Amino acid sequence: MALKATIYKAAVNIADMNRAYYADHELTIARHPSENDERAMLRLLTWCLHADSQLQFTRGISTEDEPDIWQKNLTGEIETCIELGQPDEKRLRKACGRARHVFIYNYGARSADVWWQQYHQKVQRFDNLTIQQIPAEASRLARLVSKTMKLHCVIQDQQITLGNESDSMTLDITQRFPM
Repeated sequence: MALKATIYKAAVNIADMNRAYYADHELTIARHPSENDERAMLRLLTWCLHADSQLQFTRGISTEDEPDIWQKNLTGEIETCIELGQPDEKRLRKACGRARHVFIYNYGARSADVWWQQYHQKVQRFDNLTIQQIPAEASRLARLVSKTMKLHCVIQDQQITLGNESDSMTLDITQRFPM
């Protein structure tokens, strides 16, 4: 018998000073059985960084031809493609060929650094690609997980604060590419 996804509901209040975007969103996050709470919260964090009423979580981990998050236009073309982790060159090339904007959010301090050393020369040819580094302390976001979450998110410059009524965490996101 196949394991089913764990479903989380999140009411998120977003104040993005960079984009002058202020909104409340009701999100459903399906955590794949092979995904941990940390990664599920990182998906939520990156969703907040690009928040838009048309931005959607995809089937993600269980589907090779879909990123973690995307936004499509009315004709079905992919406007924004968001991936977490360290995608291989084939996946990077495919994403950059299909989407207008591609965002990679590296996490996992040592593995992200190793990935960056391997790929930093190869990504130079993609003009629609942005690569960000999520700091190692983001793993503590897992402590915010519950079946139903009421969260606030404040974004200013390269800093993001995510929290609930009793706990919050501020992270500095570092841009690796383009510089």
